Amino acid sequence: MIPNFNPVHLIVYFAVFLFSLSFHEMAHAWTSERFGDNTGRYLGRITVNPKAHIDPIGTIIFPLVGYFGFMMFGWAKPVPVDPASWRNKKMANVLTSAAGPISNLLLALIAFVIIKVLVLKGIMVSANVLEVVYGRKFPTLINGNPLTSLFVALLSIMLVLNITLAVFNMIPIPPLDGSHILEEMLSYEAARAYDQIRQFGFIILLLLMFSGALGYILNPVLNLVFILI
Repeated sequence: MIPNFNPVHLIVYFAVFLFSLSFHEMAHAWTSERFGDNTGRYLGRITVNPKAHIDPIGTIIFPLVGYFGFMMFGWAKPVPVDPASWRNKKMANVLTSAAGPISNLLLALIAFVIIKVLVLKGIMVSANVLEVVYGRKFPTLINGNPLTSLFVALLSIMLVLNITLAVFNMIPIPPLDGSHILEEMLSYEAARAYDQIRQFGFIILLLLMFSGALGYILNPVLNLVFILI
């Protein structure tokens, strides 16, 4: 059991996590539709309703286990696309793939701006973000009330979680979004060779997460955000 465990904190974290994943997948489906592919629309994936995007293992079991270990992390059910329906297939593949990480960056930006305003007004300090996300507890605010503390916790989780999702998904390892973008930049021969690692993609990603190597990619970005706050 993690120290200072608070079930309300877990509920808030999980709610933000579900919304962020759902927003990510909806962005993929919506962007693909802009290029002529209605698959996501027909499957009911252009929605932020988590029910349409939940993968039992990646969206529920893996994240909950992670919350009590290193961090809440996981994935949603991928949105199927039909490349044959795309206009301008190269651009469609790049933008549809990038739409998920961009959507997470948008959520992170919204959270960042509000947090910055709260810091400037003296309602919270930047350390509150670390307290919420890594300390797994609600922040103690000067002249704050429980609702303000809850709001700060929600924003802090939204900021860090969405930056994490955006950076992670842009790693060019199949089946992450970054791999689809990279393959469009490679020559035909290089793309075929690159595709050979697809069968090992999930194993490579697990090694990145559990070895701590992911931190070398993610921490510089988070540190910059904390400095800006």
